Amino acid sequence: MASDQTPSPTPSGARAVMSSGDVSRALRRVAHEILERNKGPADLVLLGIPSRGVPLAHRLAAVIAEVEGVSVPVGSLDVTMHRDDLRRQPTRTVTPTKIPASGVDGKVVVLVDDVLYSGRTIRAALEALTELGRPRAVRLAVLVDRGHRELPIRADHVGKNLPTSSAERVQVVLAESDGGLDEVRISGGER
Repeated sequence: MASDQTPSPTPSGARAVMSSGDVSRALRRVAHEILERNKGPADLVLLGIPSRGVPLAHRLAAVIAEVEGVSVPVGSLDVTMHRDDLRRQPTRTVTPTKIPASGVDGKVVVLVDDVLYSGRTIRAALEALTELGRPRAVRLAVLVDRGHRELPIRADHVGKNLPTSSAERVQVVLAESDGGLDEVRISGGER
């Protein structure tokens, strides 16, 4: 298991800080935290933020189903048109928002994303969510919290706190979208 623990060299000068096993264990822990805080799976809805938040939400739902024997509704919440940087970066691909048939009204919605950085994506997600209904509560689960917040937003459930410099780039690689590998990498910054 030593190879599972040691950061490995990756393409383009990045270094791995979380292996596939680390990602799996972090998601399992986050799923258990979600269940504990909610006192079970009742009224939970997981909404992944594209692109990598969506497969992470499905993985969390799979762990919850394994533990509780109950399927938790999963959807996706596109935040593109609610971003505050559209004037600076106008070319963004809009993906469909898919809300479970049960909706979000009166539910405990857990927003799921891969990396929490400035908080601006989550601010946009909260704004997008208000157009869809009125949840009883909204929580945030992220695989990686790298700090450097620009807005007063904090994750409720974090897979790994990863202190970084603002010059570094954190990349989450997932099997579903990146060709069969799960890994979190850091590149850039000073060594």
